[in-house]
Amino acid sequence: MRVADEEPALLGLAPVAPDRTVAYGPHPDQIVDVYEPRAGDGGRAAARGPLVVLLHGGFWRAAYDRRHLSPLAAELAGRGLPVALAEYRRVGAGGGAPQTFEDVTAAIGAAHAALAKDVADPGVVVAGHSAGGHLALLAAARPGTPVTRVLAVAPVADLARAHELGLSDGAVAELLGDAPGLAERLAAADPVRHPPSGIPVTILHGTDDPEVPVELSRRYVARHPGSTDLRELPGVGHYAPVTPGSPSCHTLVGCLGRPAPTT
Repeated sequence: MRVADEEPALLGLAPVAPDRTVAYGPHPDQIVDVYEPRAGDGGRAAARGPLVVLLHGGFWRAAYDRRHLSPLAAELAGRGLPVALAEYRRVGAGGGAPQTFEDVTAAIGAAHAALAKDVADPGVVVAGHSAGGHLALLAAARPGTPVTRVLAVAPVADLARAHELGLSDGAVAELLGDAPGLAERLAAADPVRHPPSGIPVTILHGTDDPEVPVELSRRYVARHPGSTDLRELPGVGHYAPVTPGSPSCHTLVGCLGRPAPTT
């Protein structure tokens, strides 16, 4: 697939409705869509892997919601993984710092409470794409949560560098508020400044990603070499890894189904 064709290929997929939705707060965006594990015939099945919490991207803006990752959620559920596709408040609809970050923590807790009893593995694998990858890496740095592993896909892994590059017309400043105190807020929300809290982190990143340069993931892994693993996807752009049916999405599925290594 050509890099230019990746975005329409993903966004052209029909959204897949969840089995149920769990609210974790009063705001309409404080919800988690649950996709139950499925057998080959489409019926319910016992979980064959860990609970996966999916965090969507869209540069933290309200214009982009979780629905474009619903085909991926359904794909993972069809492979026996219980999936919670999380929504959160975003810039332009009650989000930004710190609300967006607080929502992700609450969504992970709600997903764990709702689904952990149905799986043998008591932990949570957090998988995030793009801005969702940034949020997943922040989750990896928080101690005392049920998160046991993180898979970040094309993440905004170095927030300061993303701000320097002006990615997506200044999305970082929109997230944090471009006002006095930005430097402090940037440091507090930058995964490069916050190492994983004793859990393994895998990053998948296409070498030809035009939206979030692979340089950001390389910088993150260079800063935190002990517990991180960067797997570069040659010739791949930004969207193919989360598009069911693509070879790089097959790689993502393999990473999620693999047990966490001993640390």
